[in-house]
Amino acid sequence: MFNASRQVTWPRLKSAISKDDAIEQRIDALLHRMTLEQKVGQMIQPEIKQVTPDDIRDFHLGSVLNGGGSVPNNDRYAQASDWVALADQFWEASMDDRDGRLPIPIMWGTDAVHGVGNLVGATLFPHNIALGAAHNPELIRRIGEATAREIVATGLDWDFSPTVAVARDDRWGRTYESWAEDPELVRAYAGEMVRGLQGQGETCLDEQHVIATAKHFIGDGGTVNGIDRGDNVDSEERLRDIHGAGYFSAIESGVQAVMASFNSWHGEPLHGHHHLLTRVLKEQMGFDGLVVGDWNGHAFIPGADVLNCPQAINAGLDIFMVPHPEWKTLFHNTVAQVRDGTISLARIDDAVRRILRVKLRAGLFERDRPSSRTLAGRQSLIGAPEHRDVARQAVRESLVLLKNRDQLLPLNPKQRVLLAGDGIDNISKQVGGWSVTWQGTGTDARDFPGATTVSAGIEATIRDAGGEVFVSPGGQCDESVDVAIVLFGEDPYAEMQGDVQNVQYKPRDTRDWELLKSLKARGIPVVSLFITGRPLWVNRELNASDAFVVIWQPGTEGGGVADVLFIDTEDQVRHPIKGKLSFSWPDRPDQCPLNMGEPGYAPLFPYGYGLSYGQEDPLGDDLSEEGLRLPATEDVWTLFKMRPLDAWQVEVEGQVNDKAVMKGNQVQVSTVTVNAVDREVQEDARQVIWNGDGFGAMALATRDRQVLTDYWKANGALVVDVKVDRAPTAPVQWRVGCGPSALSQVDVTEELRALAGQGWQTLSIALDRFPDVGSDFGLVLPPEEFFTRVLEPFSLATEGELELTFSGVRIEKGSF
Repeated sequence: MFNASRQVTWPRLKSAISKDDAIEQRIDALLHRMTLEQKVGQMIQPEIKQVTPDDIRDFHLGSVLNGGGSVPNNDRYAQASDWVALADQFWEASMDDRDGRLPIPIMWGTDAVHGVGNLVGATLFPHNIALGAAHNPELIRRIGEATAREIVATGLDWDFSPTVAVARDDRWGRTYESWAEDPELVRAYAGEMVRGLQGQGETCLDEQHVIATAKHFIGDGGTVNGIDRGDNVDSEERLRDIHGAGYFSAIESGVQAVMASFNSWHGEPLHGHHHLLTRVLKEQMGFDGLVVGDWNGHAFIPGADVLNCPQAINAGLDIFMVPHPEWKTLFHNTVAQVRDGTISLARIDDAVRRILRVKLRAGLFERDRPSSRTLAGRQSLIGAPEHRDVARQAVRESLVLLKNRDQLLPLNPKQRVLLAGDGIDNISKQVGGWSVTWQGTGTDARDFPGATTVSAGIEATIRDAGGEVFVSPGGQCDESVDVAIVLFGEDPYAEMQGDVQNVQYKPRDTRDWELLKSLKARGIPVVSLFITGRPLWVNRELNASDAFVVIWQPGTEGGGVADVLFIDTEDQVRHPIKGKLSFSWPDRPDQCPLNMGEPGYAPLFPYGYGLSYGQEDPLGDDLSEEGLRLPATEDVWTLFKMRPLDAWQVEVEGQVNDKAVMKGNQVQVSTVTVNAVDREVQEDARQVIWNGDGFGAMALATRDRQVLTDYWKANGALVVDVKVDRAPTAPVQWRVGCGPSALSQVDVTEELRALAGQGWQTLSIALDRFPDVGSDFGLVLPPEEFFTRVLEPFSLATEGELELTFSGVRIEKGSF
């Protein structure tokens, strides 16, 4: 927890958008006229699937959002005009002044993190990690401008971007949303992206720009083991100097919104962190815009839940992002908490003042309905040629050449070329997460009209030059060829699902490596094009390649890769390869975290590395190919034997979201108590007591994701030695979890009732009993994927009374 006795000074920042006395006077007048219900309504942000125009009018809602994959009328192929039509309905409801209502225009926010990802046909730019490799802040501003134009064409006015995280552990599934491990590059980029999205000078927040959001405040890129929504344990000085960098330039450039982060800092969730949200962000740094929560993020504050959370408002949150069907309960609870003094009216007025200030600065009070605005409904702006040109430039400048034996690159397009790999015309792999769907999965070419795949760009270049191309994903080709280009890499993912245990590329799937080796064994020079959202240990693939280019996740304009890969018909380089790593590249698969300037820094390729054409390549074919030995090869994996083993620990959670870790011989929260007791030797078992006063859970948990896939495939089971001393009085769920809001569960009520009073027994639950995992924000993950990222394999939860003792917990193969 934060130590208030230690004083760390954060910089006082001067925003490009200064206070305007006329605006402040208008806010005073509005606040004077607003009822408490109208004020609280401004602070509630539901998801469009859970709200109607009548709700907006009746609850005085200040904003709405659409999540990843959420679209008007549930029509995946909705056009700009469909978005505008719904935006009109929301606006009209917010401006309805019948029955004495006070009209205040609504805002609609969306995650356009690399272009308007929810909109079919939009320009999707390379993800941030690729843009970091370009080292071009001016390009970042132009990307922001293009993104803003495509957003306003849909009638929306608020972008939940840019992500200014400084990713420090590449196991994090959002590493690709970070520009660099270096805070200075993040600082250089963040301000430019804000200027691009919001405009500057006379164009600031005009009808061709949108409200920008710096996120996620703060430390999301520095959690222990790279766990999404995890805990950052850096000192406050490091929090400021590393993770604060992007916020400094964003605020100086006038960013109007900051999004609170899911992560905790020293165990305290950011959504409820008064010191960081209020003392640091608002008071020391001088940020006068609004602070919005993340997707139900306030629910993780101890003592709170998604529909009852005064703690977040008191800490400094201004808007609840509450994509929950029962969001109206949160509205009513918040109103009641102001009336009973739990939340002060002054804090409510401050939050609403900030919301109104942003709306007035953005000109929303002066604008008519969205359909009347300058660019609204212009389908021609969606994927416009000039926007695609910017994206193609970004692709060209982001490519990083790691290996180029005998100057194989650039290639002559007049050759006979074999094109292989599972990335051929794989648009989903190419665009990555946050692309039409939240995780970027379940899409195909129909979802990206006008896009150019990497392989299509290569084929066109070769054929236009008079060369020949042979396409075979598996590398089969009866013809003699001069060179093989192999396109492979990571499949799409987004937050949480993208977290990994180590940075070894596909540790259980060597097909890409085998393909490269087979081509090399046939004497064919091999050019590898690697699609990835983070640096990965690819020593094997590097050894099997003559040239190796990291193309990241290039977005919809994959043709930009061919622009760099080939010379022209006059044998001249068309575009030089310019990218330089903005993340250090690992020399070992367990080399995390890996950041320049830190003790023991020994990467394979350092920060800033990237060969140019003609530059001497020092890399040979003799890199170590010894990958990690994975624990899932054991027949029995023991998690608890007399004590929690390895990285496991006992955690408990109570009815009021109070959580604790067992560090001694007892831990207690509101509804659960765990005691260390004796079975055969001293304190070799744990007694768990649920008191029946509401929900309670006990878990064996770890901070580092574990892979259980081999056990699932081998008909494995979760096994516990247990003594049930008091039978359950309510249903009991055995949960397997991969994050704070993603879990799979099996009802074990009858099994536990049958064991009551029977002394020590063994309870086994087959892994294949666990269904697809679901979460509170739409994640659906099949078991084969789910079991690659487990944090809690043994968790029991109930709302009733239950008393049991366990002494052994393990995972066994072949038990069923």
